[in-house]
Amino acid sequence: MNYIGIDIGSTAAKVAVFNEDKLIETFVMPTGWSSVETANLIKDKLMILDINEDNSKVVATGYGRVSVPYAHKTITEITCHGKGAAYLSNSDCTVIDIGGQDTKVITVENDMVTNFIMNDKCSAGTGRFLEIMGNTLGVDIEKLCELASQGSGITISSMCTVFAESEVISLIGRGEKKQDIAFAIVDSVVSKVKSLCGKHSSGTNYFLTGGLCESEYIVNKLSEKLNVPVKTTELARYAGAIGAALMAKKIK
Repeated sequence: MNYIGIDIGSTAAKVAVFNEDKLIETFVMPTGWSSVETANLIKDKLMILDINEDNSKVVATGYGRVSVPYAHKTITEITCHGKGAAYLSNSDCTVIDIGGQDTKVITVENDMVTNFIMNDKCSAGTGRFLEIMGNTLGVDIEKLCELASQGSGITISSMCTVFAESEVISLIGRGEKKQDIAFAIVDSVVSKVKSLCGKHSSGTNYFLTGGLCESEYIVNKLSEKLNVPVKTTELARYAGAIGAALMAKKIK
């Protein structure tokens, strides 16, 4: 039997497939404008892999979880990210998930979510913030982080994305170096994540999930701000999908 987790986020859809207890497949694709269309594309790709409704159990999670008609069950991303992160870290941990539209901090103890806090009222401190600011500088998020690693000395004071964008435009007009502006942008996001962790009153075993876990610079800056090493793995982007797949094992 195959167990499939589908995590449709606001910007990217992640899929994890277990065959019994073995993780055999992961893949990611842009969510696009329609979560339903994305779910159908995922189904088509799974069928190419000879994975179908007859030999699988499917759990959907994330922003677009209700758009997966072939899912046997839908579960919130809080539960799935906690489950997936505990599996990947093989320990109790405090999960930091920097998503496209929100950032979550989740405490996992004994493989169960015991507490969480979420910033979903503003895009500041999220991947979307980095995307918007990167567009203002004419670079993608990967290049933004690369530039930031070469910069220093500037801060962005605005808490609102709209005002922060205006502040970045002013810095550009003032002739500040692109590297220093990039540094200020990333530092702003990391500082907001640190603040969220502080409000959560969590432990020190931090585990970063989401697309930004692939950025060594982001991981290092978070570790620096939190004064403890932040852990992650190459599969951490799939934490929500992995957690959903693990939950699929419980479906009768």
